Amino acid sequence: MAEQAWWRSGAGRWALRGALASAPAAAWAQPAAPELPSIVVTGTRVGASVMETPASVDVVEGAAMRRGQPGINLSEGLAGVPGLQIQNRQNYAQDLQISSRGFGARSTFGVRGVRLYVDGIPATMPDGQGQTSNIDIGSIGQVEVLRGPFSALYGNSSGGVILVSTEDGVQPPSLSASGWGGSDRTWRYGLRANGATGTGPGALDYVLDLTRFTTGSYRDHSAARKNLGNARLGLRLDDASRLTLVANSVDLKAQDPLGLTYRQFQDDPRAAPLAEQYDTRKTVRQTQGGAVYERQVDGRNALRLMVYYGQRDTTQYQSIPPAAQMAPSQAGGVIDLKRQYGGADLRWTSELAAGGRPLTLVGGFSYDSMREDRKGYQNFTGEGAGRQLGVRGALRRDETNTVYNADPYVQASWKVSERWTLDAGLRYSTVSFDSDDHYAVPGNADDSGAARYRKALPVAAVRYAPDPGLSLYASYGRGFETPTLNELSYRPGGEPGLNFGLAPALSTNLEAGVKAGLAGGLLTAAVFHAGTDDEIVAAGSSGGRTSYRNAGRTRRDGVELGWSGEFARHGRAQFAYTWLNARYADDGPGDIRAGNRIPGIARQAAYASLAWAPPEGWQASVEGRLLSKIYVDDANDGDAPGYFVAALSAGYVKKLGAWELNAYARVDNLFDRRYAGSVIVNEANGRYYEPAPGRSLGAGVGATYRY
Repeated sequence: MAEQAWWRSGAGRWALRGALASAPAAAWAQPAAPELPSIVVTGTRVGASVMETPASVDVVEGAAMRRGQPGINLSEGLAGVPGLQIQNRQNYAQDLQISSRGFGARSTFGVRGVRLYVDGIPATMPDGQGQTSNIDIGSIGQVEVLRGPFSALYGNSSGGVILVSTEDGVQPPSLSASGWGGSDRTWRYGLRANGATGTGPGALDYVLDLTRFTTGSYRDHSAARKNLGNARLGLRLDDASRLTLVANSVDLKAQDPLGLTYRQFQDDPRAAPLAEQYDTRKTVRQTQGGAVYERQVDGRNALRLMVYYGQRDTTQYQSIPPAAQMAPSQAGGVIDLKRQYGGADLRWTSELAAGGRPLTLVGGFSYDSMREDRKGYQNFTGEGAGRQLGVRGALRRDETNTVYNADPYVQASWKVSERWTLDAGLRYSTVSFDSDDHYAVPGNADDSGAARYRKALPVAAVRYAPDPGLSLYASYGRGFETPTLNELSYRPGGEPGLNFGLAPALSTNLEAGVKAGLAGGLLTAAVFHAGTDDEIVAAGSSGGRTSYRNAGRTRRDGVELGWSGEFARHGRAQFAYTWLNARYADDGPGDIRAGNRIPGIARQAAYASLAWAPPEGWQASVEGRLLSKIYVDDANDGDAPGYFVAALSAGYVKKLGAWELNAYARVDNLFDRRYAGSVIVNEANGRYYEPAPGRSLGAGVGATYRY
């Protein structure tokens, strides 16, 4: 549930006061309750509240994401964020499909167009490709979802930003165990330790969470297992400084069921005949760590330094036919990637005054780099009747790719008067690619090459607050989206070499919005426009391999509405609605025609939930989600039909001294609807559809001991 927070008056400043849905409605009449902790939204870097921020931003509490949910996928807790289309492919080899205001919808694997951060460490590489496999639901403290022009402050691939923060260690220390079992042999087990030794100099706080997940999954040939560990350790060095250490490791093994044609989707949505023939699958092993040093230099200045390093090894078996691999320039049907990545972000924040009014200045420099050793192999051995598919064969590709970004940025927020605030920022982004081809055979030329992209990304906003319960704003920003290494890896038509002909996509973003206290809750509304030049789109996808091209201009115009609040002390309600008109503005290559809808993007999406959630006793919730049809290709020749699905959950919480026990049950897709959970855009063989499960049942238990 998206937890919009309320405000506190005083000295003309706002403070974000915890999740609205977990706050008494009476607090709206008593906004000065000093005992409640302040929570600051960091998405725009200046540290403001939801009400202060001149942008569309939602805060989702980690506890709400786990309440009555399996605790497996990020999609479980973010369904109620307007403008965010997050689709569970039911395919752990390809990750979730996430788009923000239509940016990222073209991604056939991983996350594209939306930047991801976990405890300040990018889960998106410098080329713009990200993944959610290392995000640990069990230890999330909160998730901030930023959309619109201010996303450009994060540089390349900023159609939106998702910032995940691990919960803080607190007193008294606790140990927790949890488990979930559900349909399709789905199991999750978790252990968590949380604690703190104090609050003064030398004090430690810590969180350690371990999770194991296994599933037979809904479709044939889609089983997966994942082991995930997440740790955060905080040390108060002195009265003015703090050091936070974070570490994260994931070990994933998943079968890939691939997509289905519409006829297959209708006749047997569980089937995966091609995947079984080629034994398509993926393994991922990733370990990363980082450190964040924060120092309050004096009463007006603060320093923050973040450094990180990680390694990620990926092996993927695709369904490329052996005959197609006979061409000397063909890269094979097995991908073997070894990546090393790291970076740093140095930031200085000053609280000043201009014209006698408060002025916040933020300046910094961000550097991220990645080295990729990419090899390709045939996915078969032998000939004729002795041929075996789905195994590693002869080497067909061997190259080293490097990419880095170097981005200085500055941001200012000036409170011109009690009612008016001006915000502005600028990021100058440089993204550099270099490829060194080590594989040379007759008929396969040297495909080495390099490319560098640079762009200044300005943002600006004005905010007017006529009274403490109302905020109006308008904002502008320029976006910048380079091709990723994966998008550069293949050229349309199967031609050899890297696709350095791809140009970056440049977007102009406009937004106007209002935030208001309404009916004991917080209402947010925004209208927006995004015009993009040289949109990067899928040229075709076959056998798990996708090539890309530029498609001229596109337009995205939309409306977002959101409301969340509390009633009758423990009752909670939430509503979100998005209308998005995403179209090509120009005729383009292939089947692209001006006026066609951009595939992968729903025109309308709605979410509503109603819950009863006292801290002890019976709990229950009902929720519904509606999504209109999604076109599957540029020609708009086919679509995934729209759908409505509902879910119910019920549970009980009991406190016995130092123990807190809970048990709950849940049913998803209550009416057993048949629908496509996601689509593979422009799949060359018409295998666009990734079916979602029918009615699914599950139950979970948990126990926490505080000592």
